[in-house]
Amino acid sequence: MPEHTYRVVQWATGNIGTRALRGVIGHPNLELAGLYVHTPEKAGRDAGDLCGTDPTGVTATTDIDDVLALGADCVLYMPRLFDLDEVCRILASGSNIVTTRGEFHHPTAMDPSARAEVEDACALGGTSIHSTGSSPGFVTEALPFVLTSIQRKLDRLAIDEYADLSQRNSPGILFDIMGFGREPATFEDYRIDHIRSNFGPSLHSVADALGLRFDSVEAHGEFATARTQVIIAAGTIEPGTVAAQRITVTGMRDGRALLRFRATWYCTTDVDVDWDIRPTGWHIDVAGDAPLDIDIRFPIPLERMSAVSPSYTANRAVNAVPVVCAAAPGIRTTAELPQVLAALG
Repeated sequence: MPEHTYRVVQWATGNIGTRALRGVIGHPNLELAGLYVHTPEKAGRDAGDLCGTDPTGVTATTDIDDVLALGADCVLYMPRLFDLDEVCRILASGSNIVTTRGEFHHPTAMDPSARAEVEDACALGGTSIHSTGSSPGFVTEALPFVLTSIQRKLDRLAIDEYADLSQRNSPGILFDIMGFGREPATFEDYRIDHIRSNFGPSLHSVADALGLRFDSVEAHGEFATARTQVIIAAGTIEPGTVAAQRITVTGMRDGRALLRFRATWYCTTDVDVDWDIRPTGWHIDVAGDAPLDIDIRFPIPLERMSAVSPSYTANRAVNAVPVVCAAAPGIRTTAELPQVLAALG
């Protein structure tokens, strides 16, 4: 792809957005054109001040009209909540979108009216939109496409994601939201639905590209309890209470699991069930005529994971800007785009 400078707006500065902002500022082929924030306290501040770099001369705004007036090539859209009207306004204005939100991994799975609105906005602005990240994204799409490229027969592709949370000092998230340290009960439907809606479309997109459509997508959650008292950074987990949990999303074909994603979150490996619990990272198992068994581990001390992990999601989105800007108008999937390359020079 020929060298070109792309003018980019960073939309939102949460954990992922802040890391993406830093990535844009340091990218040799990207120019920071603008910064959208949600809180008035951040408005008017220099982008570099908000992400820990030198001043950039670009100040944050809470006004979407300010963003649209910039005529940027691309918006890195990373808000906590999705807003269809915002997305359509950005696309119709002539700015492409790369987002770490999961609404656009599998266009045919979208609500038909919402999809039509987005596609109309893309046609009007001559723009495209693409969802990506680390998971879903890299590990559920880009990597499976590479691994299946040496197969002529695929029986199963299973992705396991592991996260050791024992050193994460976030009691509100671990105990109040995720339910660690509680008596085991039925896994909440809303949590299962959330994982299904995030990972099901991504797996669907891979299956479609391989010509292996699913009959259904199934999801379920499981708990495991501590055998002994466990002291973690966030507090104490008593014996018999939740110390590990996992959610599985499976694309079924002809009565068997074809593609599977399973996330295992744990605070100890000493639990009451015989789960294969591995260090933080990913494990991919490919069963086919060229079988593969791959471990991807994050060589980072657990105490530093929260500081480093946003890079895994933000960097792929930043690196995808050139290929999304060059794509045909519409909702573009990983299968439709060229390989995402990192311009590091």
